[in-house]
Amino acid sequence: MKKPYFCIMTNDMYTEQAVQLLSKLIATPSVSRDESAAADIMAATINEWHKPVHRCANNIWSEAWPIDTSKPTLLLNAHIDTVRPVASWTRNPYEPTIDGGILYGLGSNDCGGGLVSLLFTFHRLSATIQPYNLLFLASAEEEVSGENGIRRVLSELPKIDLALVGEPTGMQPAVAERGLMVLDITSHGRSGHAARCEGVNAIYEALDDLRWLHDYQFERESELLGRTMMNVTMISAGTQHNVVPDKCSMVVDVRTNECYTNKEVLQFISQHLKSDVAARSTRLQSSHISMDHPLVQRCIAIGKKPFGSPTLSDQALMPFTSMKMGPGESARSHTADEYILTNEISDALDTYFKLLDQLCLVSVPTTVQG
Repeated sequence: MKKPYFCIMTNDMYTEQAVQLLSKLIATPSVSRDESAAADIMAATINEWHKPVHRCANNIWSEAWPIDTSKPTLLLNAHIDTVRPVASWTRNPYEPTIDGGILYGLGSNDCGGGLVSLLFTFHRLSATIQPYNLLFLASAEEEVSGENGIRRVLSELPKIDLALVGEPTGMQPAVAERGLMVLDITSHGRSGHAARCEGVNAIYEALDDLRWLHDYQFERESELLGRTMMNVTMISAGTQHNVVPDKCSMVVDVRTNECYTNKEVLQFISQHLKSDVAARSTRLQSSHISMDHPLVQRCIAIGKKPFGSPTLSDQALMPFTSMKMGPGESARSHTADEYILTNEISDALDTYFKLLDQLCLVSVPTTVQG
């Protein structure tokens, strides 16, 4: 009997097909909230393998085999959306070009390389029964943490014990990731004529709060992520030069470590400021996975170096244990002439398989975020 096609494919063959798929995706614009065509491509690829295809908005997922509730479940995840191309591109961002082993194109690094590598790893792992249930999810709207992204689809998935997220990390395991909270802070005064020094200047009312935001150091420090950080990134006040402003608005970017929940930090900041404090959202939590987890231990065994990541991913919305690891480099993301090396994809395919094949993924307690 002839062996199934997926059983005889080499890593080079997987790499060739992965690069071809990534090139097709690059040529298909998929800016956040407009990923329908890219989702179609992902669904068609999985369908060719005679795997079930599920779709919710532009999120596509599949299971390798029927779910066995006696086994833990592993989710492989990466996103299909991209940011908009910046004006300084010197190439057509939607024209995939391979030059000297470098694949250029929008989304090639963030996170097309991880997306296709995890998809073909899903295909390869499904050739043999694993000691876990295996799911693959291509999620939408990651770049904007949108309502129709991973948040919308999580309730339709079975219980997840571990997720591996394919963001660019140089194929090093990011075992912790910062959370994000954006605060709108408003100080109040009373308008008056500037020439008469009348009124109460809302800018001056904000000065003590600005100093506190600049100086305060959160006590709980993470070995991987350092301290929770606050940065005032926008200030707006006044209507014209001769009117004392009655309102001063500030935007504060807060990056939490795994030692705090966003709600805890929000409450603490509110208690220490005179100004009004409101969070746009508290749902983008920090995350981390134990260094004793079987996947982390396998990473260490093959020479990988765990680290803490400052950048956000769909992990922030996952109420279960997760780890981030993918081909490419974070510093290339959102840049002009974005690229990934084809040998980075080849290495990712090889490494993912070594890490995940027959991994004894014991069912671990769910880490509830927020």
